[in-house]
This record gives sequence, C-alpha cells and structure tokens, in this order.
Amino acid sequence: MSTKYITVLCDGMADYPIESLGGKTPMEAAVKPNMDYLAQHGRVGLVRTVAPGLSPGSDVANLSVMGYDPKTCYTGRSPLEAVSMGIKLSDSDVALRCNLVTLSEEADYAQKTMVDYCGGDIHTEEAALLIQTIQERLGNELFTFYSGIQYRHCLVWHKGTVEVGKLTPPHDISGRVIGEHLNSNPLAAGLIKLMRKSYDILKEHPVNLKRLAEGKNPANSIWLWGQGTRPELESFEAKFGKKGSVISAVDLLKGIGKCAGMNVCEVAGATGYIDTCFEAKARAGLAELENGQDFVYLHFEAPDECGHRRETENKVKSIELIDSLVLSLLRRELAKYEHYRILLLPDHPTPLSIATHTSEPVPFLLYDNLAEAPSGVLNFNEASAKAAGLFVEHGPDVSKLLFSE
Repeated sequence: MSTKYITVLCDGMADYPIESLGGKTPMEAAVKPNMDYLAQHGRVGLVRTVAPGLSPGSDVANLSVMGYDPKTCYTGRSPLEAVSMGIKLSDSDVALRCNLVTLSEEADYAQKTMVDYCGGDIHTEEAALLIQTIQERLGNELFTFYSGIQYRHCLVWHKGTVEVGKLTPPHDISGRVIGEHLNSNPLAAGLIKLMRKSYDILKEHPVNLKRLAEGKNPANSIWLWGQGTRPELESFEAKFGKKGSVISAVDLLKGIGKCAGMNVCEVAGATGYIDTCFEAKARAGLAELENGQDFVYLHFEAPDECGHRRETENKVKSIELIDSLVLSLLRRELAKYEHYRILLLPDHPTPLSIATHTSEPVPFLLYDNLAEAPSGVLNFNEASAKAAGLFVEHGPDVSKLLFSE
C-alpha cells in the first residue's frame, strides 16, 4: 500500500506564556480546531531539534526535522541559501547572508541601533536596486554580492575563511546598539569594513530617499552573518526511499531541498510573512503528491517572523491561518488516499518576549489516518506535548517516526 507523507513546519511557533494573552502561549491562545483534532487522534510529544552545543538557527533545526544530523552535515547557513539562489560556490568560497537592515542615524557606526533587521519589509524589486549599487561600489575580486528576496541577500567571499568567530544575526539584536556586536576578530575586519561603507552608500540612495518620503524605514546598511562553505547532503530519496518536495518562501529551505536532491517548488505570492499565500502553498504541496511525490515538506515562516517582531496578535493569527487555510484543506484533500501521515511541529521556539530563537525541545504531533486513537491531548501546545510523555531526544529521529513501517 502506497503512503503519502507531509510535514507541516510552523517556523518558530513554540513560545512562552504571554501576559497579554492571559498567561497563555500563542499556541494555547490560537483557535486551531484542525491542529487540535490531529493531536487528539494522533501521537503527541516533544522533540529536541537543536542538539546541545549548536545554535538554534532555522538551518540547524530544519535539517534536523528533515532527518539530517547537523553535527555531521552542517557547513553554515548562507551556503544553503546560495544554492537556492543558483550561486555556484568553489571549494575556497565562503558564503554569507547579507541582510538589508535599518540602522539609526548616529554619526559613529558603532553607536547606531538595529532599528529593523528586515529593512522596513523592503520589497524584492527595491532591494535588488540597492544590492546592485553595493556590488558596483564594493564588489571586487574578493567580494561578490548577489540579490535575493526581500531583505535576504548573499555575499560570496572568494578565498575567504569561516574562522572569523561569531557574526551576530541582526534579528538577535533588534533595538540594541550594534557596537558590541561588531566582530573584532582581525580576520573579520574586511567584512565589518564593508558594512560600514555600505551605510555611507545606501543612506542617500534614491530608493531609500523615496522610502523615507513615504514614511517607511530605509534599508540603509548591509549586515553580514551566517558564514559557511559549500554544502553536501545525502540524497533524500537515497536516505529514506521517498521522493520528496520542498515548498517554502525562503531560500534557506529551498537550498536544503536542492542540496538533498528534492523537488523545490516556486509558489507565486509566497512571502515568508503573515501575508503569504497559505492556501496556494498547501495546494502546491497537494499537487506534488498528486504528481507522484511521496513526501512534501511544507514550510511556513510567518510565526517566526512575528516572534522576531514581537507581534503577539499576528503570531496567534499566523497559527490560526495555518490551521484554517492549510490544515483544513490538507485533511479534506488527503482523504482521497488510502493511507497518509501528517507530521506537524515548529523547528524551534521564537519567544515573543526575547524576539529570537531558543533551543528548548518543541511540541510535535504525528497523525496517521489508519491509526487513529485517543491521545488524551485536547489542545496541541507546549504544555500538553510535554505532559504526553513522548520525548524524541535526537531530532533527526522524528523523521524516522514519520516514515516508520
């Protein structure tokens, strides 16, 4: 009997209790009847997606959920994004994420504050013009800038090194003065110099002057982080014996999919935020299954972005939209198959109170339409998952549960 499998990854969905939600987490506060039904009739527990000693990034956590052990295959975040963007890396290249950010206007670069890690939600078309200018002014035989989506772009450092120490993600320092987060390692001096120069170039760029006139935050600096070298992943089909597809708005997930030899779908209107095309992404996943794929990894970035922005109401809403627009459709359309399984979970928590990722274990549910049984769980959330008593210590093992015979 053929089985169809789908993972619904709600990025950053797990959280802490919030006073404004009456002491509930967003998962507890959200109205999510489909999610709760699957939990009530499936298996519920916690999984440690971020192994001890690793940073709780979406790169590490999603690799883990997809069944890959980051301790043996992870070479950095940006190289995965570079693969998605079609950038070919040589053995001596180092790729870095190049965010377009909004910094405050103090004269001393180190005294500026990280106002907005995503450059005022800059549109891809505007961002492309800024990155083009940065490439024209700062690109050379050592540094090549590539335009990506919205605020997410890439720098390739030819004959570079990953041994520069920590380059802080900008979403980790929202509202903070950046000086203490500027890497002081001499090997990173050239990268910090690029960031400083970029502010002088971008602050009066026509795109930013127009944005200021419209009352929007300017994308007035680049911010470099997430360095790494060319990745290599075992084929997903060889690893699990399943033909898989990835559907996501973000280059990171697309890059993982491409490196794993999976089909990567482009969906019009996918933004990575709460305005994304939830239903269209779900329909794209169903189409992949209909066209012969065994497995779909359906990734939604919205809860994570809302967590980084401290948008409590929107984080709750993003969970409800996934439930009403995605899960309701999946439950209805998957009924045509004799056997299917749904794995649903976040990759990591993104608590609203701190606006960044943490590494605690996350709740998961695994629903099998041929193995419905009361779980004792009424509302799928962090506390109920912990109380259920099932704990997966090694993150990649959650995929073994999904694909187990």
